[in-house]
Amino acid sequence: MKLFRYTSDIIPVLAILILSFLDLAVYLLSNSIWVLSLWLLISLLPKMCICSWNHHHQHLHTFYNNYLNRVLELFYAFHTGVTTNAWVLHHNLGHHLNYLDQKKDESGWQRKDGSIMGELEYTFMVGITAHWRCYKVGKRHPKYQKGFLTWGSLVGLLTFVLLYFNWLNALFVYLLPMLFGYLVTVWHTYSHHAGLETDNHLEASHNIMHVWYNRLTGNLGFHTAHHMKPGIHWSKLPEYHASIEKEIPKELFVDPPLIFKIFGDREYPLNA
Repeated sequence: MKLFRYTSDIIPVLAILILSFLDLAVYLLSNSIWVLSLWLLISLLPKMCICSWNHHHQHLHTFYNNYLNRVLELFYAFHTGVTTNAWVLHHNLGHHLNYLDQKKDESGWQRKDGSIMGELEYTFMVGITAHWRCYKVGKRHPKYQKGFLTWGSLVGLLTFVLLYFNWLNALFVYLLPMLFGYLVTVWHTYSHHAGLETDNHLEASHNIMHVWYNRLTGNLGFHTAHHMKPGIHWSKLPEYHASIEKEIPKELFVDPPLIFKIFGDREYPLNA
């Protein structure tokens, strides 16, 4: 019986599960604030990248079996702070449908007067309203609303249990990374579209061709391609991007976040 829809998901899922079990080991075994602090610093970058894989999974589920998908989403939630169907409601059924209309976009980067928000303002505004917007979109999609509320409540309950038994370890191993991952996810979405007011999908997204950025985020840098065909698997994005690359304005190809520069400057070839 096949478990994975795409075999290219096997290594990312194994890496995420290994990190999850390392988290649990640190939570159960550590009695040192220094060990907790070191683990927090070491694990933050991988967990930031996991936010992208959570996003991909909720566009196209990793497993054929829905129960396995729900379990995987629990692991994702404790790394990223984003629970089952939150991406589906806010992002797939919200942002993707409305991102060309700033009056409707659930991840809108424009103020009411038409001016562009700053990065911190955007992160704050979208961050504090995202779950409410998930709920509002969910009213039109009760099937996804039910999963969002049910599995989100389970994550909340499990978080309470972790805090009850060891609040300090739970704070460093789970709560701080969940909060940081959530806010970084919101912050990073600003760079995808901010300032691009257009009704043309080919001109509405910034793209990042940095090789390691795309390896670690599952080709999130091919963002125009992702918006043109949001349902295709992340592994297929470079191929589809190649078919539309010449139509994308050159100024929409941008650098990755600075931290990815530690892996070098190699990029995918443009217009090859």
